[in-house]
Amino acid sequence: MNIEWLSHYDWLALLIFFGVLIPTTMISKRLLFKLPALKAMVDLNKEHDRPKLAKDKYPPMIKSSQKAGLYTNVFFIFLVFPFLLTTQSQPIWKGLIDIVLILFIYDFFYYLMHRFLFHGKGYFRRVHGIHHQARNPSRVDALYVHPVETFMGVALFGLTITGVSLLTGQIHAIALAITYVIYTQQNIVNHVQFTVDKFPYKTVNYLTTKHAIHHENMHKGNYASLSPLFDFMFGTLD
Repeated sequence: MNIEWLSHYDWLALLIFFGVLIPTTMISKRLLFKLPALKAMVDLNKEHDRPKLAKDKYPPMIKSSQKAGLYTNVFFIFLVFPFLLTTQSQPIWKGLIDIVLILFIYDFFYYLMHRFLFHGKGYFRRVHGIHHQARNPSRVDALYVHPVETFMGVALFGLTITGVSLLTGQIHAIALAITYVIYTQQNIVNHVQFTVDKFPYKTVNYLTTKHAIHHENMHKGNYASLSPLFDFMFGTLD
């Protein structure tokens, strides 16, 4: 395994990563939410979020969670990823494999962490119980998470990216930006109120319904974050 590239901090790759991540996230949201069905879902979630945000417990917990996520992301993005990224030309298949591997491996380990730590016994179950206070989750509940849980989730994602780069070689900055967009948006989408059960929204409706079932109590299945694959494989698809 040739890891000489680990000694090179690539500022250009970091700039390209942000140059793709930020506009892609903003443009995709702007375009998608112009669709009437999705705009209606945005309005529905705002309606459900409003009374939750009016509760004393929501804003401080969200703020603490966001800080934990920010600090953890800053650590990996600025102190780790520039050693793992490249701007050199790579085959498209290499970028696609890196994206799939990162998301697949992350989801597998998140499944294990979610099932056996957060739904196990003791401290981490109590930490995760904060998030499970939302029995009927809406968009804001994606952020209503204990900071310890946020740190663990973001750190797991960063460690997964690091591991894949050591396994397959440097990851192209654009590929990692796309991976980040999928990861962040899917974690938000899981929690939204979504009631459009028709093409082309059936997949989104299925994922949100599956996660809503998980929130009914601490004894439900559906532990994976990004897909139902591992719940299906291990018999916890609820």
